[in-house]
This record gives sequence, structure tokens and C-alpha cells, in this order.
Amino acid sequence: MTRINFSSGAPWENIIGYSRAVKMGNIIEVTGTVAVNEQNEVVGVNDAYAQTHYILGKIAKVLEKADAEMKDVVRTRLFVTDISRWEEYGRAHGEYFSLIRPCTTMVEVSALISPEYLVEIEVTAILNH
Repeated sequence: MTRINFSSGAPWENIIGYSRAVKMGNIIEVTGTVAVNEQNEVVGVNDAYAQTHYILGKIAKVLEKADAEMKDVVRTRLFVTDISRWEEYGRAHGEYFSLIRPCTTMVEVSALISPEYLVEIEVTAILNH
């Protein structure tokens, strides 16, 4: 089975030793993704909805590079710093997945790698072609 690693070019990938996404056969795993743009700036400071929406857009782009789409996502995992804001995270998630309905987990964590990040999302996609 062929393994394809997808890189974002972020310096952390070499330091920590990870890939933006990995495709093996018909399975694609997308690493934890936060709301940081190409200029290393946080998108949606203190806005849980905006961060979630931006992250899911980033995930859609890497899935496209792996010849997949959001409709191929079977699981999402949201790590959030304030679970009381679940409706904000959920509204953005629903805009992408209301018809797809993947399995989803939302867990509150004590912190993410930077205090500006309110949510980190990872997904699993399975290709049906």
C-alpha cells in the first residue's frame, strides 16, 4: 500500500516530525489544524465560529490535494478550550457537515499550543473510489 505525505511547509513539521495529512490507500488522516494563515497570523482572534470555519476551509484544501472532498470525511475531532462555546464551533461545523454527518467528537482541553487558538480540528476521510 502506497503512503503519501502532504506537507504545509510549516516549520513545526520537521521539528516535531509530522505531516499535514497522510493518505494510505483510500484513507486520509488530516493532522490537528488551527486557525493560522500562510503569514503565520491567527485568524478570528477570540471568535470561535470564525476559527472553526477557517480551519474547516484549510482541511478542505488539503483533502482536495489528496483527491478527496469534505463528503469523504467520516470523523471529525474538535479540541476546544471552552466547551461552553459549543454552539459557535457547532454552527461552523454544521455549515460544512449538516448533510454529510460524520461521526464527531468535541472535547474541552486545558490549552492548545498557543493561547490565541480556541479550537483544533482533525479529520479522517475514506475514499469510495
